[in-house]
Amino acid sequence: MLKKQLVMIVFTLAMLSSYAQVKISGSVYDEYLEPFYNAKISNGETFVVSDEEGNFSILLPSNTLPQTITISAFGFNTEEVSIVSFEKKVNVVLKENLLLDQVVISASRTPEKIIESPVTIERLGLTDIKKSSSNSFYDALVNLKGVDAREVSYGYKSINTRGFADFNNSRFVQLVDGMDTAAPALNTSAGNLSGVSELDILSVEILPGASSALYGANAYNGIMIMDTKNPFNHTGISVLAKGGMTSQEAAGNNPFYDVSTRMAYKFSDAFAAKVNFSYFEAEEWHATDNRNKRIDTNEIINGSFDAPLSLDYDGVNMYGDEDFADLASSTPVLVYLGYLDASSLDEDSTLNFPVGTHISRKGYSERELVKDYKSKNIKFSTSLHYRPFKDESLEIQLATRIAMGDNMFQGAASRFAQRNYYIGQSKLEIKGDNFFVRGYYTRNDAGNTYDLTRTAQRLNSLADAKIPVLSGTTYRPSWGDYYAIQYMDLVNNNSSLIGASGNPFNVSDVDSRVIAMSREFADQYRLNPGTAEFTNGFNSITSTLITEGGSKIYDKSAYAHVDANYNFRSLLNDWADVQVGGSYRNYNPESKGTIFNDANEEISIEEYGFYTQLQKKFLNDRLKFTGSIRYDKSENFSPNYSPRLALNYALGEEKLHIIRASYQTGFRNPTIQEQYMFLPSARKTAIGSTADNLRRIVIPTVSRYEDPTTGNTVTENSITTGDDIINNALLTRSVYDLDFINDKGQNIKSDYKEIQPEEVKTFELGYRSLLNINDTNLDIDFNAFYSIHNDFVFFQDVVVPNIGNVIATGQLDPLADEAVRTGSVTEFNLITNAKSKINSYGVGIGLNTKLFRNFNIGANYNFTDFEMKEDLDFGSFEPNFNTPKHSVKIQFGNEKLFKNFGFNINARWRDKYRWVSTFVKGDVKARTVLDAQLNYRVPSLKSKFKIGGTNLFGEEYQHAPGLGNIGSLYYLSWIINN
Repeated sequence: MLKKQLVMIVFTLAMLSSYAQVKISGSVYDEYLEPFYNAKISNGETFVVSDEEGNFSILLPSNTLPQTITISAFGFNTEEVSIVSFEKKVNVVLKENLLLDQVVISASRTPEKIIESPVTIERLGLTDIKKSSSNSFYDALVNLKGVDAREVSYGYKSINTRGFADFNNSRFVQLVDGMDTAAPALNTSAGNLSGVSELDILSVEILPGASSALYGANAYNGIMIMDTKNPFNHTGISVLAKGGMTSQEAAGNNPFYDVSTRMAYKFSDAFAAKVNFSYFEAEEWHATDNRNKRIDTNEIINGSFDAPLSLDYDGVNMYGDEDFADLASSTPVLVYLGYLDASSLDEDSTLNFPVGTHISRKGYSERELVKDYKSKNIKFSTSLHYRPFKDESLEIQLATRIAMGDNMFQGAASRFAQRNYYIGQSKLEIKGDNFFVRGYYTRNDAGNTYDLTRTAQRLNSLADAKIPVLSGTTYRPSWGDYYAIQYMDLVNNNSSLIGASGNPFNVSDVDSRVIAMSREFADQYRLNPGTAEFTNGFNSITSTLITEGGSKIYDKSAYAHVDANYNFRSLLNDWADVQVGGSYRNYNPESKGTIFNDANEEISIEEYGFYTQLQKKFLNDRLKFTGSIRYDKSENFSPNYSPRLALNYALGEEKLHIIRASYQTGFRNPTIQEQYMFLPSARKTAIGSTADNLRRIVIPTVSRYEDPTTGNTVTENSITTGDDIINNALLTRSVYDLDFINDKGQNIKSDYKEIQPEEVKTFELGYRSLLNINDTNLDIDFNAFYSIHNDFVFFQDVVVPNIGNVIATGQLDPLADEAVRTGSVTEFNLITNAKSKINSYGVGIGLNTKLFRNFNIGANYNFTDFEMKEDLDFGSFEPNFNTPKHSVKIQFGNEKLFKNFGFNINARWRDKYRWVSTFVKGDVKARTVLDAQLNYRVPSLKSKFKIGGTNLFGEEYQHAPGLGNIGSLYYLSWIINN
C-alpha cells in the first residue's frame, strides 16, 4: 500500500512539474536569412542549441507570461526575445558582431568597446580562432597587425610587438586568466607550452607597446592576455584530434599528433567545474645552420669546417668548436721534443708560432648531441568555480595548470635540450562585479635538461684526458700540442709543403694537407658519435650538474604572486571609472649554481607595486580621458613610477570615428639571470651586476710578474672581487683590439655600473572607424608611435688586472701595467646598461571588410624601425631590434561558401632584417608564407573537419640564425562539440 502511495505522489509531482513547464519552438537565421547552426538559446536556467536547420525547442521554467529567452553565438550580437504567447513560433535573426562592437578589458582593466580603447589593441576572438588556417590559435596570433613571433622549436613560439626581443623575450608579458606564464628562472614565457588548450581558449587581447602603468614590470614591449572559457557558460565535452606531417629538408617528412579534450559541467547555479587535457608530439625543426661565426663577436662570417685551410671555424649549430688552441702556447713542448730550438722560447723570437695562431677544434653537430629530436608537450588544467549568490556578482575560483615535456630551447649563449621539464601553477581567485583578489604560485623543474655547448666541451675534455703524458715528465700534452707536433713534423720533413712566404709558422700559407693531417692527428683521441665510448661519456656528462663537471641544468625555481583591484564606479554613481590596485611577488630561484650565483647562498627577491586609474567621459560622451600612474619597487633597484595619459574623441553622428592620443611608459626589471649570473668559462666569465651578486663574487687568481723595483719574477696569489669588476676594469677591446686602439685609444677604463631597469616612454596617435562604402562596412585601424628608450641591458667585455690598480684616466699603476703586459688578467662579460640612447618609431594600418555577402577579407601593413642618436659605448652595443622594417599580412575566407563548407587563407610577407643576440648575429632573409584551410561541418555529429597546411609555398625560412629552418606542415583535424 505504501509503495502505491509513493508512486502516486511521484507521478503527481511529475505532472505538476510538466504542467509548470511549457515548451516553445523557433528558428534562428543569420542576416542573410540562412539557417543558423549551433546558436545558444537560454531560458536563464538551462540552454539548448539550434540544429543544422536553425530550429530549436526549449522548456520555459514556468507557465506565466511574459518570459525572456536569449539567443547568442560567438561573433554575433546577443538577442533577447520576450515570449508573450506559447503558441507563436519564435524567429530570430542574429547579426554579426562588428569588429568595433567587440568588448575588450586589457586596455583599461574594465570592459569597453574595442573602438573606445585608449591605446592600440589587437584581439583574437573565438570566431577568428575557428576560421584560422594556422596549426593552432597561438600560431594564428602572428596574423594580427604589428604582432611578431619567433618559433624557437616546434610548438614553442615567442610573441612580441614593436621590436627589441631575441629568443627569450623578457620585455613582453603573457597572462592566462590573470596568471603570468613566465618561467620563474627565466622571467620569460615559454610560449603556449604551459598555456591554454585549443578547446578552452575564449579570447586573446594584445596591447602593443608600453603597458607598465597598469601591469607593472616587464610590460615594456607589450602584454598579451588570454582568457579561457568559464564552465558556467561553456559546458559539455569537446574533443580535438589532429594529425599530419611536417616536412623539412634536414629532417625529412615526419608525422605529428595533437589531441585535446575539454570537460565542463555546471552542477548548479552555484557550482561548476572543468578539466582540460592536451598532448602533442612532433619532430623538431632540425637546427643545421653550419655557417661560421666569430668567436669573440658571434658575427656570421665566411668559412666552413671542410674548407681547405679551415683554422678558426665555429659553426652556429656546431658545439665544442668554441674550444681552440693557440699554437704559440705549444712552443715549450716543441722545444722539449726537438722540433724547435731553445731560442724559440725568447720573448722576441720569431722562430715559433706567433701569439694568436688560433686553431679551433672539431665540434659536434646538434643532431649528434640530441638523442631524441622529438618535441613533446602535455598540458593539464582543472578549475572549480563557486558562486555563493548564484550569479556573477561573486565568484570564487580554484585552478591549477601543469605542463610537462621535451623540446629544444635557445639560451643566451647556447642551445639546451629540455628533457622532462615541468611547469606548474595554482591559483585562488575571488572576483565580483567591481573587484578581484587573486594569488597564485608558479614553480618549475628543469628535469634532465642539459647544455649542448657544455656537453661538447666536456666531451673534448674526456678526449684530452686520454692523451698520454710526455715520456720522462708528468706533463700531459693538450689537443693543441698534438696539432702543433704533427704540423712541425710535416713541414720539417717536407719543405715543399710551405707556401710562397717561406715561413713555416704562417698557418695560412701551407699546403692544405698540413692542416687536414695535423687536425686528424690531434683528433685521434676524439670521442666519435656512434661508439660506446661516446655514448658512455655523453650519458655521464648530461647526467652530471654543470657545477660538478657535467652539462646538466638544475632548476627548481618558484615565485608567489598576489594582486588585487577595486573599481569605485558604483560607489561614485557612475561619475567616473576609478580603480586602485596593487601586486606583490616573491621570487625564489634555486639552481645550485648551474644558472645563478646561488651555490653557496640562497637568492630571494621581493617586488611590489600600486596603481590607480581615472577614466571619465565628457562632452556628451565624445571625449574620454584616461589617466593612470603606478609605483613599483624591486628589492634590488630604486623605485619606478609609470604614468599614462590618453584622450579619445568620437566624431560623427553615431560616434564611429575615434581619434586617440596617448603617452605611455614602461620599464623592465633585469631578469634574475641578468642580476645573478655567475658563469665561469675557459675564456671569460659572465657576471650579473646587481650589488648583491657582486658582493658574492670572490675569484682566486695567480699572477706572475716582474717586480718593477727588484727585477725579480714574482708569483703571487690574489683575488678578484665584484668591486674590482666595476671599479678596476678596462674595456677589453682597448687592450687587445689594434683597430679599436688606433681609433678609440688604449687602456680605456670601464665606467659601467651596477645594472638598472630599462625604461621606455612612448607617444602614440591612432584612429579607428567603421566606414560605410556602397553599403559595405570597412573597419579601419591606424596607429603611429614614437618611443624613447633608456638603459638597455647588454653585455660589455671588460678585463681586470689580477694585481695593481686602474686609475680613473685609464692609466695603470706599475703592477697593473705589468699584469696586462704578461696576461695576468681576468676577462668578464659584464651584464650592464648601455649608455647609448635609442629611439624607435613605427606606423600600422589594418583594414577589414566583407565582400559578396560572406567573403571576409583583411589586410594590414606595419612599419617599424629604430635609430641610435649617439654611440656612447665605443661600438660595443648593438640593439637587439630583430624586427623587419616592413611587413604585410592578408586574410581571405568564407565560412559559408557552400552549405557547411568554408575556407580561409592567410598570407604574410616580411622584409629582411638583422638578428642580434649573444648567441649569434647575422641577417635573416625576406620571406613570404602562405597558410590555408578547408573545413566542413557535419551537424548531425556536432563535428567540424578541417584540412590545411602552413608554409604551402614550401620555401624554408629561419626566424633567426641558429634556429631550425621552418618547413611545411600539413594537417587534418576533427573537432567535436566545440
